[in-house]
Amino acid sequence: MDSAPFSQELESFLVWLARERRLSSHTCAAYARDLAKLQQFCAQRNLGLADLDVHAVRQCLAQQHRAGLAGKSLRRWLSALRSFFAYGVRQRWLAADPAAGITAPKVEKKLPATLDVDEVGQLLNFSQDDSLSSRDLAMLELTYSSGLRLAELAGLDVTDLDLSDATVRVTGKGNKSRVLPVGRMAVRALRQWLKERADLAAAGETALFVSQRGSRISHRRIQQLFGEHSLRQQLDKAVHPHMLRHSFASHMLESSSDLRAVQELLGHANISTTQIYTHLDFQHLAKVYDQAHPRAQKKGPTDAE
Repeated sequence: MDSAPFSQELESFLVWLARERRLSSHTCAAYARDLAKLQQFCAQRNLGLADLDVHAVRQCLAQQHRAGLAGKSLRRWLSALRSFFAYGVRQRWLAADPAAGITAPKVEKKLPATLDVDEVGQLLNFSQDDSLSSRDLAMLELTYSSGLRLAELAGLDVTDLDLSDATVRVTGKGNKSRVLPVGRMAVRALRQWLKERADLAAAGETALFVSQRGSRISHRRIQQLFGEHSLRQQLDKAVHPHMLRHSFASHMLESSSDLRAVQELLGHANISTTQIYTHLDFQHLAKVYDQAHPRAQKKGPTDAE
């Protein structure tokens, strides 16, 4: 058997993900990596796609677990298999889904790290001494103002901004676009950056945020800059773009309690994804309650059990 079984089928699936489902190259690459593990398992056992059954998939899942794949990664891996198998059934390569009924290990849900309002203020309290600092403040303000994902921030073009209307058009997961409000402080920082952008941007560059070389700034560089500014502003945690997005969502929910509105702003397809922030909100309320309520304090030495 070929050392890489069902290669043609896998290639067809990846093309379908990119062209029909319009997933990003990053997401398609993640699918390819996950399914390569299945290919390797099948090659070792001389199995073709039609040979797979629930027992083989369980064995492969157990192998990944023994190799150190954590619960969250195992769930993602199994999700990739299910998508591939569903496509295979539609293409009639498979009679049925061999992963049906298989569940990955449960994952303990960790609440995302956030900044409180004072910490956000501390992070954003720096002067715009040059074009680079103006750019950085504009990126930080806009991320927090509108709850942008890293890829959404990096992918913005100048034409996506409408500062007269205080809105920005972003393209999120699945190439879905949404128009978001931009807060007053972010508008001010963006106006300053746009005045200085020409000092850095190469001729004909459409990107809103550019690097020192004049081209669109990379995801990695944005992550580095956010971390550098958090250290420079003496925060006790390294800030990354998604932390500001989490902070935006948490603060919006604390103030409004409107879960549907926050879902729309974040661009979540399912409200269950947004509901994680209700846990953050409860944590905040519980902390305030414990500190403020006269009968919620820790027991003193005279308190009976």
